Amino acid sequence: MGAVRAFIFSMVLLALAAGAGVRAWADAAHAGRLVVAATGLSMDQAVKMAEQRFKARVVRAETRRDGERTIYILKLLNEAGQVWTVRVDAANGAIL
Repeated sequence: MGAVRAFIFSMVLLALAAGAGVRAWADAAHAGRLVVAATGLSMDQAVKMAEQRFKARVVRAETRRDGERTIYILKLLNEAGQVWTVRVDAANGAIL
């Protein structure tokens, strides 16, 4: 019964964090560990922004830490077959 309570408690904490503007997701770059980042821009928002700005499709996205800063690393593919990487500051959406 203790494991069930711990699981429920974890889910409640995640729900509370989501309501407070904290985004939680499993990041493949962190080998399945749960990564919680307080950001001004969600990963979904960063992907949509990059796809619209560069007229390309995001084919891979990951989250990295650069000191205190959270960075989204987005790999894009356009219709001509070109592939490139864009780094987005999660706090303000700036392309780095």
